[in-house]
Amino acid sequence: MLDLDLQTQLTAYLQRVTQPFEMVASLNDSENSQQLKQLLQQIQGMSDKISLRLDGDSDRKPSFTLKRTGSNTSLRFAAIPLGHEFTSLVLALLWTGGHPPKVEPEVIEQIKALDGDFNFEIYMSLTCHSCPDVVQALSLMAINNPKVKVTVIDGAMYQDEVNQRQVMAVPTVFLNGQEFSSGRMSIEEILGKLDTGAAAREATKLTAQAPYEVLIVGGGPAGAAAAVYAARKGIRTGIAAERFGGQVNDTLSIENFISVLETDGPKFAAALEAHVKAYNVNIMNLQRADKLIPAAKPGGLIEIQLANGGSLKSKTVILSTGARWRNVNVPGEQEYKTKGVAYCPHCDGPLFKGKRVAVIGGGNSGVEAAIDLAGVVAHVTLIEFDTKLRADAVLVSKLQSLPNVTIHLNAQTTEITGDGQKVNGLSYKDRATEAVHHVELEGVFVQIGLVPNTEWLKGTLELSKHGEIVVDAKGATSLPGVFAAGDATTVPYKQIIIATGDGAKAALSAFDYLMRLPAVVTPAIAAPQLAPVGEMATA
Repeated sequence: MLDLDLQTQLTAYLQRVTQPFEMVASLNDSENSQQLKQLLQQIQGMSDKISLRLDGDSDRKPSFTLKRTGSNTSLRFAAIPLGHEFTSLVLALLWTGGHPPKVEPEVIEQIKALDGDFNFEIYMSLTCHSCPDVVQALSLMAINNPKVKVTVIDGAMYQDEVNQRQVMAVPTVFLNGQEFSSGRMSIEEILGKLDTGAAAREATKLTAQAPYEVLIVGGGPAGAAAAVYAARKGIRTGIAAERFGGQVNDTLSIENFISVLETDGPKFAAALEAHVKAYNVNIMNLQRADKLIPAAKPGGLIEIQLANGGSLKSKTVILSTGARWRNVNVPGEQEYKTKGVAYCPHCDGPLFKGKRVAVIGGGNSGVEAAIDLAGVVAHVTLIEFDTKLRADAVLVSKLQSLPNVTIHLNAQTTEITGDGQKVNGLSYKDRATEAVHHVELEGVFVQIGLVPNTEWLKGTLELSKHGEIVVDAKGATSLPGVFAAGDATTVPYKQIIIATGDGAKAALSAFDYLMRLPAVVTPAIAAPQLAPVGEMATA
């Protein structure tokens, strides 16, 4: 199962195991069971602290559990966790074997303090780059709290189960039989949903902080670059981010960031965070900004009110809130989101194996999605509003060569239809003839660009007609002391490398603004009045 390089790497990692544990496999006569058995036997042979049993009695076959000797934890993989989930497997092995995780101690304490019965089932796919975060978060919870039971399920391996529960997007998490979440979540987000008092405690803690000199709102490439450049000036810097890394976390491949030949979004986001942390910047993750209150006078404090009720104050603010996938805004889209309407072909494509899907959008992202899906699904219908595809010529040529792709140009999507539970079709209008057509299918992938995350700023500072923050050549907004950078601004070409440059520029501009603020003069303390010499002598 594992090639020689992976075996060598895994053997080295497993030297960190300090506590014995066992793997218990539930198998049958299937080919998948034989492959899983081979994988587990290879792992067992890499450490004398790992034992293997093949007498498991789970209904899900093949599957296996990890259990530390003497513990009552429950972590099961109903999968052969390779592909994107190989790292999840390695971490689960290390954590079960006593190797400490790289999370804050208070997170572990919050996990251990959870009280109740939590039976999680997470459906993932091995090609999903968003799934490992959720898999690893839940695995850590199961290993550290016996009241948390977790089963990780490969949707492609358990297709009948996926169909029965109508799972049409990954990662999808069920808690005690009810759908709990869909999409990428961090361990802090999961704990926040379970521990209802956490938000109020965090709000109080944030509000009590001393004011910053530079406060960055948003933790994507622009925000990270701004934080590094500001912190290097030796000034008090903080980042409040709804999700550190931002949209980069959802990017599969990055091949155009100069000096980095190739990487993927989650790795790039992790590198951004590590770089920022190296400068002791205070990162306040999972914090959504709700309102900006300008300073009462030049040089005064700007306030950012947060959705959890807390607030932060700073002499300058850099807005780098980024953008999100644009919705097509037709009937059925919201109703069937995660029930056939999807936005990530790499994540959710395998769930539509052998089925019919549509891609809305004829730019690079739409055409790339159609090409990718054509290798998995039965048929792809691409709907493009324009009279021609706007993708690069090489991509268009590749798409047109595929036998299971139909392209409709000059076509306007009018409705996504369904049976009340899942998608069953798409309607579009031929813009030339006004004729409306309907295509029967099981999935719709929306790929029509981005919309800036700036709704919360309306009426506070100047926005363009597209909702972008208007900035000048130095990244300054219409408000004194407030700067902006990245995809949320009017700067053209929404690219990672441009966002990082904008973030650095905004930080330098903020520092320049701080330097030019009037100095605060501290009143001199009056010198004590001395009595005349004669009076002192007679006192």
